[in-house]
Formats: sequence, structure tokens, C-alpha cells
Amino acid sequence: MWVALTGTALPVWIATALTVLDYAIRIIALGVVPGNRRPTTAMAWLLCIFFLPVPGIILFLLFGNFRLSEHRVKRQAEVNRAVRENTRELEAEGSRYSGPEWVVSATELNRRLGSFPSLDGNKVELQRDYSESIREMTEVVRAAQKYVHVEFYIMSYDSVTREFFAALKDAAARGVRVRLLFDHIGTLRVKGYRKLLKELRSTDIQWRRMLPLLPARGLWRRPDLRNHRKILVVDGKVAYTGSQNLVEPSYRKPHNQKMGRKWVELMARLEGPVVDEINVVFATDWNAETDENLERELSLYEWDSHPGDVTCQVVPSGPGFTTENNLRLFTSLIYSASDRISITSPYFVPDDSLLYAITTAAQRGVNVELFVSERGDQFLVDHAQRSYYEALLRAGIRIYLYPKPLVLHAKHFTIDNEVAVLGSSNMDMRSFSLNLEVSVMMFDGNIVTDMRRIEDTYRSMSRELLLSEWVGRPVWQRYIDNVCRLTATLQ
Repeated sequence: MWVALTGTALPVWIATALTVLDYAIRIIALGVVPGNRRPTTAMAWLLCIFFLPVPGIILFLLFGNFRLSEHRVKRQAEVNRAVRENTRELEAEGSRYSGPEWVVSATELNRRLGSFPSLDGNKVELQRDYSESIREMTEVVRAAQKYVHVEFYIMSYDSVTREFFAALKDAAARGVRVRLLFDHIGTLRVKGYRKLLKELRSTDIQWRRMLPLLPARGLWRRPDLRNHRKILVVDGKVAYTGSQNLVEPSYRKPHNQKMGRKWVELMARLEGPVVDEINVVFATDWNAETDENLERELSLYEWDSHPGDVTCQVVPSGPGFTTENNLRLFTSLIYSASDRISITSPYFVPDDSLLYAITTAAQRGVNVELFVSERGDQFLVDHAQRSYYEALLRAGIRIYLYPKPLVLHAKHFTIDNEVAVLGSSNMDMRSFSLNLEVSVMMFDGNIVTDMRRIEDTYRSMSRELLLSEWVGRPVWQRYIDNVCRLTATLQ
């Protein structure tokens, strides 16, 4: 074997040592890799290591640990305890919600995993216009009096976001405390990163990279962990969250601009007690990057009356938690559905539990529909997603393909006429294990009706994928889909 690899005969003792190392790596991997991992994930890593022992083990050491540092995990646990303690009175007051027991059960699940209670009296406005969403957030920042908290996975200083950053700069100059977070690697990959840093350094804005990967400064971690959250909070009065990043809708890529590819998003403007919960998520991430405690600023706005009639509950998730909060909520709600499930996800790569939940729902007579892009923006994820279509279609799930070149990047779903969930989380294994995400579960009021109108728009613009069409695709496409499906489990 070593002659074939090197082209020359090796001394016996070297060949023997390499052979021993080769088998040692494989044997050790058998007992180490499966620990605390899904069987499918463990099997994918083992296959990688067995085919390519040395490169495989190097990749495993770089990407196999999906937990944050013990320091960050401990800090998240401390925040969770503080949130539970400080919201006991709210929990004791109870909620006016009188809907199905399974919704109440889901709120209890979220409370135990993510610590936040469900809160009545919120106003929720959905915004699916990309530019208008940024204009609205800009106006809210311009009206800020005390503080502005900004946290987005990707940021870019460009023609679409320039006014937003100008509003941040002006707010900081007039004494408003402006704090800004962006994911280091996520933002670094977008054109104009240096220009963004130059702009931020010229202002009074306090800013930090999230999950920075700077080995020269001693900052190292698994390279593909991401803080994928999208949050804006102003004065504790107004919050925005959803799927949209702070970047022009083609992500500054000439290829996208040439072909007309733009991202389609959905954001929510929130007013009411839920704003405090979203602010706590920001404060937790700010504390993780700066060690600054923002506890004094978490409840500066006093509500004289409830601005709306929607009950909301924030669900943070990510490797800082010991449980996969978003996955457990999603599967719980799907199993509870009795009439209709509508899911919108740009990256639908489910683990076995979610796949069983959604196909079982369809098989027991629930109307299940999935909205995805006709052509995704990421080759591996797009083909991994496609590998699940046949199983979904055979179970009776209707798949609607949003027309290319647009990318349907919105992330939300509705269950029966009772619950809507919106946030930054995709329905894929990356969002369940590797990304820090934030979701909002919403019920009561007209929120489901409002979300359904948006889903109806998706359906009217999309074409339905039929099983007869899908099973007739070329064998080589099926092969690529299956290979990409295997890579999706390498977590």
C-alpha cells in the first residue's frame, strides 16, 4: 500500500510503523467518534476516517467538537438560572391563553430548555419586503434615546445598508449607547469586510466580532461554529428578528447580480414584553464577547398597557445549550398537529427525528406542505436537501419550489390554526447543533392568519414538485444528492 502511495519502497520499520498507526487510528476512532453523536453523524465520520485515516482524523479534530468552550457553556447556564429566577413572578401570573393543551405543553418545554416564559400582550408585524425592512429598522434607530443593540450573522456596508449604519453612527454621536455584534467568519466571507471595519472604527459604536477565529490573539475554536442570530433592539421598546442579514439582497456577489439572484426574507417587528426576552439573548452574546454585564439595561422600558394581543416566547438555541432546543420544539409541534403544517426553510436537511415527525404527520392525514427554493445557493446543502424529496413526496408531503433565481431564505412554519414560529433557524442539522439561533413561538391574535397570507403568496408563485417528475431524474443527479447527504451529517 505504501509503495502505491509514495511511488518508492519504504524501509520495513517505517512501513510497519505507518501500518500500525493506520490501524490504531481506525480502532481508536471506533470507540471515540460515536460518543454523544447521532448514529448517522458518527457513521459519516467513521467512513471518512476509515477511507482516509490521517486526513480524516485531522478533519475530525478540527470539526468534530461542536460544543463551545466550557467558559461559554457555564456562562449560558448562569444566564438561564438568572432568567428563570427573575421571571418567576411573570410565570406565576399565568397566561390568558385558553387554546389547546399541546400548545401549553410546548411553552413548558421551551421554558425548561431555554428558560424564557411565554408572555401575553405583544404586537407583531411581519415584513417580507427586503429594502423596506432595512428602512424601517433605520427609522427605529434614528428615534433611539437610550440604547441600540444590533446583532446579525452577516453585515455589510453597502448601498442598501449605508443609511442604517449612518443612523447608528448618528445615534452613538448624540450619546445613545450603540452596541453591535456580527459573526466573524460569516461577515468575513462577504465582499467589503475591510470597508465595514474601517467604517465602524470611525464611529463611537461599540462593536465586537462574535465567535472570533483569531489564532494570533489566542482565539481558537471549531472553525465552522457560527452565531447565526439576527436581532435589533431599541430602548427595550421595539425589536426585530427573523431571517434577514444586514447586506444588499444579492450578498454583493457579481454572479448573483448578473443572474438576478436575490434573497427573499421575512422579519418580524415586535413590541411588548417579548422585547425584553430578545434583549436578554443579545445581552448574553454581548457578555460572552466582552465580559460586560448589561443587566441594568434589560428593562428600561415600562409598558403602561399591552400593545397587542399575541402571546410570544423566545427560544434561544445553539452549542451553548446541552439540549437542541429548536429541534425539540419543532418536532414536538409537528407531532401535535392535526390539520395543517406549512414549513418554509431554505435549507431543509432534517435529522432522523424530524424526518420521522414530518412524514408521520403526513401519513396520519395532516396536510403538510414544504416551501423551498427551486435552486439553492449552496451546492452541498442544496443537493443534500434534494436527497430527502422522494421520501417526503412518498409520505404525501407537498413540496413547492420557489422560482429561481430567487432564494427563499425565510425561516418559519405554522401548525394548524394555533401556532407560528419564526426566527433565524433553518431546519437542518447545522442549525440544530452548530449555530447559535433564536426563534420566536407565537400564538393567539391574528399571527397565524398573517403568516398564512405570506405562505399563500409563496404557493401562488411556486410550482409543485410531483413524485413522477422526481423519480425520473437522471441517475447521476441522484448519486450527487446522496453523496452530499452524507457530508451533511459531518458534525
